[in-house]
Amino acid sequence: MMMRSNSKSVFSFFFFFFFFMFFSFTRVQNIYTSSVIPVNVGVIFDFDDWVGKMWWSCINMSLSDFYTTHSHYKTRLELHPRDSMKDVLGAAAAALDLIKNTQVQAILGPTTSLQANFIIELGEKARVPIISSSASSFSITSVHSSYFFRATQSDANQAQAISAIIQAFRWKEAVPIYVDNVFGERLIPYLTNALQAIGTRVSYWSAISPLASDEQIEEELYKLMTMEVRVFIVHLFPSLGSRFFTKVKQVGMLTEGYVWILSDGMVDLLSASDPSALDSMQGVLGVKPYVPNTIERENFRVQWKKNFYRDNPDMVDAELSINGLWAYDAMTALAMAVETAGTTSLSFQMANVTSNSTTCLESFGVSRHGPNLVQALSSISFRGLTGDFLFVNGQLQSSLFQVVNMNDEGARGVGFWTAGKGLVRKLNSSNNTVGKESPTSTSGLAPIIWPGDSTLIPKGMVMRNGRVLRVGVPVRNRFNQLVTVKKDPHTNIQTKIDAVVGDASILASRSYYVDYTMPFLESGGLSMIVPTQDHTNSKTWVFLKPLTWGVWITSICFFVFIGLVVWVLEHRINDDFQGPPLRQIGTSIWFSFSTMVFAHREKVISNLARIVVITWCFVGLVLTQSYAAALSSFLTVQQLNSNAYDLNELIQKRQNVGYQSGSSVRGFLKSLGFYESQLLPYSSAEECDQLLSKGNENGGIAVAIDEAPYLNIILAEHCDKYTMAESMDLQKYMTSGFGFVFSRGSSLVPDVSRAILALKENGEIKKLEDEWFGNASCSVRSDPVSNRLGLDSFKGLFLIAGMISVLALLTYMAMIAYENRQVLINPRISMLSRILDLLTIFQKYFSLASRKRGFNSPALTSAPGLGAPNHTVQEHPRGEQGVH
Repeated sequence: MMMRSNSKSVFSFFFFFFFFMFFSFTRVQNIYTSSVIPVNVGVIFDFDDWVGKMWWSCINMSLSDFYTTHSHYKTRLELHPRDSMKDVLGAAAAALDLIKNTQVQAILGPTTSLQANFIIELGEKARVPIISSSASSFSITSVHSSYFFRATQSDANQAQAISAIIQAFRWKEAVPIYVDNVFGERLIPYLTNALQAIGTRVSYWSAISPLASDEQIEEELYKLMTMEVRVFIVHLFPSLGSRFFTKVKQVGMLTEGYVWILSDGMVDLLSASDPSALDSMQGVLGVKPYVPNTIERENFRVQWKKNFYRDNPDMVDAELSINGLWAYDAMTALAMAVETAGTTSLSFQMANVTSNSTTCLESFGVSRHGPNLVQALSSISFRGLTGDFLFVNGQLQSSLFQVVNMNDEGARGVGFWTAGKGLVRKLNSSNNTVGKESPTSTSGLAPIIWPGDSTLIPKGMVMRNGRVLRVGVPVRNRFNQLVTVKKDPHTNIQTKIDAVVGDASILASRSYYVDYTMPFLESGGLSMIVPTQDHTNSKTWVFLKPLTWGVWITSICFFVFIGLVVWVLEHRINDDFQGPPLRQIGTSIWFSFSTMVFAHREKVISNLARIVVITWCFVGLVLTQSYAAALSSFLTVQQLNSNAYDLNELIQKRQNVGYQSGSSVRGFLKSLGFYESQLLPYSSAEECDQLLSKGNENGGIAVAIDEAPYLNIILAEHCDKYTMAESMDLQKYMTSGFGFVFSRGSSLVPDVSRAILALKENGEIKKLEDEWFGNASCSVRSDPVSNRLGLDSFKGLFLIAGMISVLALLTYMAMIAYENRQVLINPRISMLSRILDLLTIFQKYFSLASRKRGFNSPALTSAPGLGAPNHTVQEHPRGEQGVH
């Protein structure tokens, strides 16, 4: 009995304890629930669109999950959905109703960039933050609203990712295919700019109507097939894209050689909207924003699929897109920001509305809570389903795209793209950062299976309609070393051609109609060839040519002057300069000439004379060496005709000039002033030779003017008859050489140019030039008159020699006056008599009369400064007095 009573007591105790705890918990919960503050939030999306339904289910799951783990938060978001009815006005009306009537503190949505433009303006005016997880157009950021937050990737980043793929495979032309509405047009400007930045040409934009029929799609595809380009970038609605690729496969454009690249919208949603479309997309590439595959994300995907199928039983195969994940994280960010911003000012400040107000825009108020909520949203940072989630200047900071390759099992990842590193094959698993950088190399991607189950990288272009490239060759040319034309007797049909191969000069005027490659043969401009003339046989006075007449006359005058100076300084003390007057004159002149070749026999005694002779010997050495070098050039080199250098002289004398028929040289010569009658055309090297051989007097030409490669061919065959001449007037006409010609915008131009550069670098072009021109060349001649040595070349030498000689004479006269100073200071005679006596002394010194032994006057015989020791001239055997 005792045990039964105790059992009842214990049971009663636990019963009352649990009842008390339950009652306390319920009361606390009721008290807590009553303290929760609701915050109105608007949601704008398309109710009837499956994307909108997916988006709405993600938002609701986000709130449910968030407040389950954050039950202690004082705020609770209350969602007020509005249907945009797939219309811009519908979205605007929904936003206006939410702000004016419901007074929401924030708006999630809308789902399109076009709808977002007007709603952002409303949010700015009412200070209500607008958060969109699908409006990706970069243009909406131009509004510069601090109340707009983009929780998705920008189209600019997607365009960069696509252009990186095209750059990696070096495709030089691409065609965007987009839906003809705002959704399609939003990507095109950024895509075009990104392709132009890497040198890829966009020659055509293919716009597909959102209501296009299968026949219209097929017609557009056949149009694309006629083009050379084989790289296509597709940016369509998933439903339209599914029909589009079905037709692509039917018309045979999903075969080897084609390249198809999909935008992120098609990659992310195509399989969800129509899984059967994958069969029509084998080998297609695509880009999509990359979200790390975590356990949390996979669990959410499974739970979302159950909830979505429960609410939408007719959509069994619906798949979760990344826009839904961004919407989930954006809802979480807003809930955190609302709690952080507080609840002190959740009311609206209403505007003062007058009776004259005519629009409803003037009647809604301004949120007092808006600035605080914007500040909180800008500082929120957390790890969400899409990775690190934070806003910087209203933009979601994530720029990682995955490159996928479509196959039977869906989209297979082959690499990644990030704004900082470009294309990479793998990510570091630890922190989801990129690995080795490879922005412009195909090594940044895994092996790709291209359309037609091909593993070969497509070239990106083919010849139009798959036909052989038609190349035009100028048949007028008869310089076979440059161009040789052989006709096929079976086909002689003229068509629209794709390229021109031949001696086509690269000119600016032609570049408006065609595109040139890099020059395969440099021209440098115009030159001229003229007949040569052998001066060794036809010029008797060729030995006078090296020096100008000024040098010759000046040299002769200095020969006489130096001989006179040496005679004055030596004839009174040197027996070699004494004797009869004629002998003294002859000896002096002979001495000055013989010093030029150091063949003089006379000895020089006076120190002053030695200085003069040494200086003159140096002048003579320079003169003789310069003359010998110039004369050697004149005797060994064939020089040009006298009229071959000055084009103005050719015009004035009506000399005939030859040019190649059909070239642009004729127009240039006429612009210089040549008359039409002076210009004679030739069409081959043989005709040019004939005209030059005839000469101007016999109806031929005096010179031939053409581009250097043609003249080199003529010179290679007739180097002994002609030579190339320079002219300043011809240097005004410059060309870039010969290049291959293609139609405007041809993608072959850069490829052929790179091949030409490679041939130049490895020396193949030089070998071809030697083969074409026979390795023979004639030196370029210039005017022989310009090679003559003039007086300016020796002016300094003659000036030094003349000054030293004059100083020697003045010194000699001063010494004579000093030795006879008693005549000047004699007070017994007048000054006039003194001067006359001194002149008499000078006359005796400079007279041709001479003595064999010294001087009669002791004063005259004492000349210590003149090199005569002991004041007398002593007798010495010949050959022992003085020095050379």
